[in-house]
Amino acid sequence: MSTMKKILVVGAGAAGLNVAGRLRRLSPGLEITLLDPAEFHYYQPLWTFVGAGVFPREHSQRPMRDLIPAGVHWMKDAAEQFLPEENTVVTRQGQRVTYDALVVAPGLQINWHLIPGLKESLGRNGVCSNYSFESVSATWAQLEAFKGGRALFTIPSTPIKCAGAPLKIMFLAEDHFRRTGIRQHCEVSYMSAGTAIFRAPKYAAGLVKIAAARDINVQYKRELVALKPESHEAVFKDLDSNAELIEKYDFIHVTPPMGALDVMKQSPLVDAAGWVEVDKATLQHVRYPNVFALGDGSSLPTSKTAAAIRAQGPVLVSNLLATLKGEKPATTYDGYTSCPLITRYGRLMLAEFDYQLEPSETFPFDQARERRSMYWLKKYVMPLIYWRGLVRGRRWPEPWPIAD
Repeated sequence: MSTMKKILVVGAGAAGLNVAGRLRRLSPGLEITLLDPAEFHYYQPLWTFVGAGVFPREHSQRPMRDLIPAGVHWMKDAAEQFLPEENTVVTRQGQRVTYDALVVAPGLQINWHLIPGLKESLGRNGVCSNYSFESVSATWAQLEAFKGGRALFTIPSTPIKCAGAPLKIMFLAEDHFRRTGIRQHCEVSYMSAGTAIFRAPKYAAGLVKIAAARDINVQYKRELVALKPESHEAVFKDLDSNAELIEKYDFIHVTPPMGALDVMKQSPLVDAAGWVEVDKATLQHVRYPNVFALGDGSSLPTSKTAAAIRAQGPVLVSNLLATLKGEKPATTYDGYTSCPLITRYGRLMLAEFDYQLEPSETFPFDQARERRSMYWLKKYVMPLIYWRGLVRGRRWPEPWPIAD
């Protein structure tokens, strides 16, 4: 009988691949299984560029089999039931997988169905969203077809993948309208369910100024609750008064509500909202010491970005290995995350901050300013770092941040 410690990693997104690759490299004596049914892996930060006509969507896709670390067993199945008291996960196909340590990196789910009229309208009549591989190309098609009128961009009150992404496509679309000579015929509005344009105050201040200078109407506490595509109407709820507001549109980019996976909500590992409940410093589960979590599906109170995963991965692996040795986790995560905020074609504001929303910047200049150099970093360098570094479990090259 093998005496090798068995590690099960649930989810082969950026978080799961990073941890599996890092564990394989640092501790080759482990028996590592990666559980995920997906045929393809997507570099989702590229979808902003796809929606803005910069890259084809195929640039964001790679076969999963090409990314599984050598020596890691890929179980092409999905987790269906978590039995932490038995150190077991039951898969969709009914297999029982036991482990000595479990890493839960399931990501989150996009709840298209919570906005009636959205899913069936994507790609038609001015309705679009960058939040899936299937729909992202339609954003550019809808932008090219738009000749003027009301353009709305929404962001929900739920946690989402990269809270800056809705701003990026809005700024790029507005710039596109200027470049094509139709800006004077356009009304651009950012409809936010939040109370600020961006969470970190330093960068929010700069973004508010940019929006004002470009005559972008920013409204807060506006939650999109339904679309009426036949009449080109978006139904919003005023989060102060609960009143229903109807906004006409000719173009609307929707960021759909998101949340924890349904399968996770049924597990004993999660908090009331369905996120895997871990200590925000050590990434160790608060009730099961041999369970760890990171990334979008975790309860970590930071932005759900690949940049956060890049900082979380080394902490998790260090603490998991310490736990296997019977030691107490000692490595801590400070909430670092990054959001490269594209503000126009050729310009970008690189936001980097921690749990306290204080700047945690990489470069020796004011990163709250739009810069051409940061745009080239986002466009050309960060994809290389993602494919060659993050999903391979390497900290290469430092200290550059990974795209959100």
